[in-house]
Amino acid sequence: MWILLTKLNKNLVLAIPAMMLAGFVFGATVESGFLKTLIIPFTFLMVYPMMVTLKLKKVLEGGDGTAQLLTQVINFAIIPLIAFGLGKMFLADHPAMVLGLLLAALVPTSGMTISWTGFAKGNLEAAVKMTVVGLILGSLATPFYVRWLLGTQVNVDTAAVMKQIAWIVFLPMLAGFATQQLLVKRYSQKVFQETWAPRFPGLSTLGVLGIVFIAIAVKARAILAAPQALLLILMPLALLYGINYLLSTVTGKLLLKRGDAIALVYGTVMRNLSIALAVAMNAFGTAGSDAALVIALAYIIQVQSAAWYVKLTDRLFGPAAPTT
Repeated sequence: MWILLTKLNKNLVLAIPAMMLAGFVFGATVESGFLKTLIIPFTFLMVYPMMVTLKLKKVLEGGDGTAQLLTQVINFAIIPLIAFGLGKMFLADHPAMVLGLLLAALVPTSGMTISWTGFAKGNLEAAVKMTVVGLILGSLATPFYVRWLLGTQVNVDTAAVMKQIAWIVFLPMLAGFATQQLLVKRYSQKVFQETWAPRFPGLSTLGVLGIVFIAIAVKARAILAAPQALLLILMPLALLYGINYLLSTVTGKLLLKRGDAIALVYGTVMRNLSIALAVAMNAFGTAGSDAALVIALAYIIQVQSAAWYVKLTDRLFGPAAPTT
């Protein structure tokens, strides 16, 4: 089973579109409202394993302050406003879809940040810190950004959204950290890193695929009735990722060393779509299903673009220094 889960995690480029297609076929042929009862279990399956491997202590380590500061400025002062602007430009008649675009922009960094930084031979230590800090700041900022930018168009119960984020992010974070400490205490840090840690991302991927399936299935008949809506959503998503890559690449080349620059790119472009999807499905009622459709489609662009960007890193930033 672990081998299969590892393969799924390494082949998200294929697994996510396949699950979206399966969800669409299922939702088009079967009344799918009952699937909403599975959102909470799949949300936990998605978020908790991710938290078990999170290295919270890395936040306290220094050495890459400029990269960390630039990352959070891009993540919270620039990208959410660009996402909102693109949403108003392309999806003005669909405020729930603007919400989805905004949520995708508000929860930065995920396990993919670390993975892709590693593939591109960037600064992994910086990427880990970006992941932890971005996740915490994004979770705290999301309710206030949504209320500020969309409060007049989408019903936003700030207290309810914060409660959902506490259940979706902070409770699993604490449970994951406790699990990590128990496993390290019982088996040692080395055994945890080599044997246990590699197993958890696969479990999280199962949760992601389940949530993606549900998000598409419950909207399948609406998509079937208006397929042009997919193109309407993909345009601002593609622009958002394109602008993000351009901004982060130029900033990294001008201000940072190679390793930190690569971490900056993946620390800003890789959004935590899993948590954004869970928040949309759990905290925003009927608007959440339209928002979730936008976030589910973002997976396709994010995973595929990350793979392409790895192939460009040496050309953009120069080759990595040889290891001795």
